[in-house]
Amino acid sequence: MANDDRAAKIEHEDKMIRRLRFLVELTFATIAQDNALTLDQAWEHVIALKGAAVAMFPGKEETFDLIYMPRFSRLLAERFGAN
Repeated sequence: MANDDRAAKIEHEDKMIRRLRFLVELTFATIAQDNALTLDQAWEHVIALKGAAVAMFPGKEETFDLIYMPRFSRLLAERFGAN
């Protein structure tokens, strides 16, 4: 693989990681701050985020579940008093 191709792929992956981080932080902030949001709506946001993450990084469902689901589960338990 040429260095230019490799650099372009790394740059693209870095861009996708930044985009995912932005989406995670946006979803987290929305759930934490929107007092009108119900528990079901909050879970819909998390599921939509997972769908976006898997679309950006195919085959990484388990990675999402390991990294982000515990964080969102804690937020939802704290915010709504639910599991």
